[in-house]
Amino acid sequence: MHKKVITVFGSSRPTPADKDYISAYKLGKGLANAGFDICSGGYFGIMEAVSKGAFTNGGRTIGVTLPVFGSKPNEYLTEEIGCLNLFERVEKLISLAEGYVIYPGGTGTLVELAFVWELLNKGLMNNKPVIVTGGFWDKFVGYMNERMELENNNTDIITICTDENGVLDTLNEFFFPA
Repeated sequence: MHKKVITVFGSSRPTPADKDYISAYKLGKGLANAGFDICSGGYFGIMEAVSKGAFTNGGRTIGVTLPVFGSKPNEYLTEEIGCLNLFERVEKLISLAEGYVIYPGGTGTLVELAFVWELLNKGLMNNKPVIVTGGFWDKFVGYMNERMELENNNTDIITICTDENGVLDTLNEFFFPA
């Protein structure tokens, strides 16, 4: 049976005591329990947290890695896909998934969010859920939606959720409507 893959983007900086790490761990656990597979960049912070949550609950965890970072992948991956460059890595993270969750992050996370958003905005990818969480992206999404509205583009591409429970509810509603 084909399980739905959810790619989770976010910072490599959070540690196990940080609220975003804890939330991503809970999300990984919830996704695994709901039957989803997880995909991430495979390293630390949010990527480790979501992988750990899924892995410790029997889930499949895919890490899409890049040797140029000089780090070892986290220990909670059931599968690693190595890429040769950043463009290939981002494309693989996007192409493997049927949905996306974006936690707070830096420029790398911004690139990932923007690429997914543009593919959906231009109709270059089938409709998939894109969810930002943690409050970090809320103003940015608002500003972008104002611009999208001025340009007569779709403003319903990104869903904002306050926590991992909202993310899980949104994904379940999208993939398993009542």
